[in-house]
Amino acid sequence: MEKKNIVVLFGGQSSEHVVSCMSVQNVAANINEEKYNVILVGITEDGHWVKVDSLSQVKDDTWRESKTGAVLSPDAKEKCLIVTENGSFEKIPVDVVFPVLHGLYGEDGTVQGILELAKIPYVGCGVLASAVSMDKLSTKRMVSGLGICQAAYVSVMKAELKDMDAVIAKIEKEIPYPVFVKPSKAGSSQGVNQAKDREELQAALLEAAKHDTKILVEETIKGREIECAVLGGKNVKASDVGEIKAADTFYTYEAKYNNPDSKTDTHPELPEGALEKVREDAVAIFKAVDGFGLSRVDFFLEHGTNEVIFNEINTLPGFTNISMYPMLWREKGIDTTELVTELIELAFERK
Repeated sequence: MEKKNIVVLFGGQSSEHVVSCMSVQNVAANINEEKYNVILVGITEDGHWVKVDSLSQVKDDTWRESKTGAVLSPDAKEKCLIVTENGSFEKIPVDVVFPVLHGLYGEDGTVQGILELAKIPYVGCGVLASAVSMDKLSTKRMVSGLGICQAAYVSVMKAELKDMDAVIAKIEKEIPYPVFVKPSKAGSSQGVNQAKDREELQAALLEAAKHDTKILVEETIKGREIECAVLGGKNVKASDVGEIKAADTFYTYEAKYNNPDSKTDTHPELPEGALEKVREDAVAIFKAVDGFGLSRVDFFLEHGTNEVIFNEINTLPGFTNISMYPMLWREKGIDTTELVTELIELAFERK
């Protein structure tokens, strides 16, 4: 059988660029090369698309030096990658795309929109689910109709910060300190801070505003951080759960990727009924946002009450060596090669 061409996108313009470059190494290495010709396309932090010759160039971080440009044609009749070099170009047919892109301009529906225009099958959630799930405020509003518990919150627009006193007064009226301040559309805990008083709140709001025009201010939930992996199309299944044990006040970017004291536990002991509740809510949230393919859904297990509280959903979760999504499926007997294969097959199922 003739092999199909799969374009694997990585890098990107978001604050999670480096994480994407780590994730793609696991994804690409686990694509069945008997079935697929793997074509790596990297997107630099300033948005330049280049064809990358080998995974070793990703590993040693020399891929950005590539002189070969590569862009996906949005023309549905072509379904191709246009490769340019030294003034000449070539059109390579594309059968499927795996966008290993985290955060803005990759996980937010933008790339998914290009692929819908081109009518090229692709791995993961579609435009709606990607856009809604990337925007934490939109996710909260979507989930509010499901009867699933989530943290109390206040939304703040960047333009409102011109009157900082009024913004702080609005927040203090609704939520007690300490609070979490998050950019509405950012991932890997970028721009997220906890504020214990007015001074810290002001600093946190200004920092979040560097990442997005919409800011989410949430009550602090004291509890265990629990994550659940979801997989499927018409038939959706949930993994068991993993627990994050952060080596910091919360799971910051530094704690997640650079602090060896942060741990993940794929066999946490949970109170009776908690596992079933997390798995049930994860699937319900995935379906509510019109999810497809994969997502990781994050919760808190509140201290004292053991109540399951929804935190957020990630439609293209990390695939690094320390990422919870592939770890949870390995615990269910699905190794990373099988997982990647199933995700690619789901892309064709959608079409």
